[in-house]
Amino acid sequence: MSSILTNHSAMVALSTLNMVNKNLTDTQNRVSSGLQIMSGKDNAAYFAISETMKGDSGMFESIHDGLTATKNSISTARLGSETVSDLAKEFAERVAFAQGSGVNLADVQAELDSLVTQIGTAISQSTFNGEDLVSGAAATVTVVSGISRTGGTFAATTISFQSVNLTSIQTALSNIDLTALDTGSTDAAVPDTLQEALQFAEAQLSNAIDAATSLGVTEKTIEGQMTFLDMLTDTLDSGVSAMVDANMEEEAARLQALQVQQQLATQSLSMANQAPQNIMSLFRQ
Repeated sequence: MSSILTNHSAMVALSTLNMVNKNLTDTQNRVSSGLQIMSGKDNAAYFAISETMKGDSGMFESIHDGLTATKNSISTARLGSETVSDLAKEFAERVAFAQGSGVNLADVQAELDSLVTQIGTAISQSTFNGEDLVSGAAATVTVVSGISRTGGTFAATTISFQSVNLTSIQTALSNIDLTALDTGSTDAAVPDTLQEALQFAEAQLSNAIDAATSLGVTEKTIEGQMTFLDMLTDTLDSGVSAMVDANMEEEAARLQALQVQQQLATQSLSMANQAPQNIMSLFRQ
């Protein structure tokens, strides 16, 4: 039945056109933004998860930057420790040389004093951005290494390591004076014989080697954690992408299809709007 009051065909065509236009707008938004899920209304669960993962990824990147600074400090301290170790080795070798007969102990002592000075210079220069891990009493240093959401509880994870005291090595070696050995001394910090001086120097060399080794292990640990954070951040970013990014191939095909549907729906509406004109022909003579 035709009616001049209600155009059912036009209503259906208009509804179809509105739906096509809405889908076309949604598709255009996905194409322009590259996102399938842009807000909670698109998919509340995926949006919440992706936002949390993006937050974690950002925190991991910041923690990685912090570990970079820590690694540089440790690397500098390790280099200083290795330098001190090399100098302590040279020191012990010169004391061993002094064990022979006919050696001018004053000349050897001058060399030892120079080595002690070089050790002090190496220690003073083994800091990065003001962070000193080589002088003063050894202490525990704790740095944030990541975050954890185990069991639904958010917490920071940490790595702890020991700073080293190279200054004590310098001080101990400076107590060795081959020109003033006193067999009657009761000071345990001062060797009384050439043999004790050699044992003393060897002990400090061992301490220097231990310090360099300890810092080397710590540096390797920090590097490993940084590599893990890089991989973890990439994994999180890929996970977020899989959840919220638009499939551009599908969106391109959908866009073309909707554009055709829009044209057809517009034509259908135009044809439906012509129906009242057809009714007028019924009243013509």
